[in-house]
Amino acid sequence: MVDIHSHILWEIDDGSGSLEESIAMLQAAKESGTTDIVATPHSNSEFAYRPEVVDQKIRELTARTGGAPKVHRGCDFHLSFDNLDHLLAQPATYTINGKQYLLVECPDFHVGKHTEIVLQRLVDAGIVPIVTHPERNPVLQRKPGRVGEWVELGCLVQVTALSVTGGFGGLARAVCNKLLDSGMVHVVASDAHDPTHRSPRLDKARAAIRSRYGDDAAEILFTENPRNIIEGLPVAGGKNAFLEKPARWWRFW
Repeated sequence: MVDIHSHILWEIDDGSGSLEESIAMLQAAKESGTTDIVATPHSNSEFAYRPEVVDQKIRELTARTGGAPKVHRGCDFHLSFDNLDHLLAQPATYTINGKQYLLVECPDFHVGKHTEIVLQRLVDAGIVPIVTHPERNPVLQRKPGRVGEWVELGCLVQVTALSVTGGFGGLARAVCNKLLDSGMVHVVASDAHDPTHRSPRLDKARAAIRSRYGDDAAEILFTENPRNIIEGLPVAGGKNAFLEKPARWWRFW
């Protein structure tokens, strides 16, 4: 499996608090079957994103773990007009492995119409926004249809493994299932912050997806799509028909 969203680098944001904790997180990821993981520190008003520090910590972590799983660089980019200019001027600073894919996080309390404008600017610039954990966003929980509009613009959608298994509560799980059932999810990632409560393990979520949608869907969401993202290869956007649940018989009446 390939994990494109994690906070495994220590003392850089609200994720890992120490090198030892980061090593434990990578060990948990490795044990659960993850071969590649993207370190995606926050870039927002609280945490400054410093790519040179990210690279240095990745090198140190790789030296301590032997490179298994392999750690790649990315960024959990908070979507706003304030930081848009620097992103557009130097996209490879923030994108996953310097390719075309970028994790974008929406504000928790206000997702205005300007969001579509910002996303469209990114798409027009050749950047593919990956909207992170919309099932956990209070605004998008009330209006999940907004996510479908962004998919139409050319965005991809990533949900959190713990949302799939219920670790973020019933509402997040219900919205996650609705997005999955609507075919609006392209990647499942851990968004790991520590070794235990928000761990990087993806195996339980993959088993749940396999049970609900089949082996092919699990392979696409946990391996094929995220692998193509870190390598900068095309990922089929739009609505994933293979995730649509068959209509129940009473819906025909």
